[in-house]
Amino acid sequence: MLQALDAPAYKIASFEAVDSELIELCASTGKPLIISTGLCNVEEIDEAVSAARRGGAQNIALLRCNSAYPADPKEANLATIPDMLSRFECLVGYSDHTMDAIQSMIAVGLGACIIEKHVIDAREPPTADSSFSCLPDQFGDLVKFTRSAWEARGDVSYGPQEKERASLDFRRSLFATRDIDKGETFSRHNVSSLRPGYGIAPKNLPQIIGRSATHPIKRGEPLSWEMIN
Repeated sequence: MLQALDAPAYKIASFEAVDSELIELCASTGKPLIISTGLCNVEEIDEAVSAARRGGAQNIALLRCNSAYPADPKEANLATIPDMLSRFECLVGYSDHTMDAIQSMIAVGLGACIIEKHVIDAREPPTADSSFSCLPDQFGDLVKFTRSAWEARGDVSYGPQEKERASLDFRRSLFATRDIDKGETFSRHNVSSLRPGYGIAPKNLPQIIGRSATHPIKRGEPLSWEMIN
């Protein structure tokens, strides 16, 4: 039936994650496969992923999930997400059955790239999942907050970002703290590490101590290598 409806992907619920034949059959369609892993131990998840790959699945995503309804945030164990990423070499998401959005935000910060959440238009009349589902405005907040979490997660990066480059000036650097004559020896009495960062980096102070000035330097001038003999 789902093939006739041209479903764009197949979602295997947590309770079906131990049905290898079903997973393999869905994988054989060539469509992306999302497998929720509530209740599953490591071996069961590995078996599910193996079944998907046997069936020919090229795009597999696993969802970290706690299959309680509603789920207790204390049992979310979102630290499992990075482990799943490295262990199973699949995309990983989070199926969130908690009552609010913070768990999904944290999951995204830990690497989740899919969030699954129940949505309902009204709590009345009660349904099987109405007690833990998002209302439309709550779901809007969840989308907004998880997108912000994804943007904040970013990439592995060291060094200044584009918008923080101007703050480099507030670093310390080496300055003359007294007037220094040509030929005078640099010492801790006439050189110090101060803001702003216009001069030589402070890490170079030991290399400069004991050397002499190539020309007169005024108190308050940042040091440059041209000044060092």
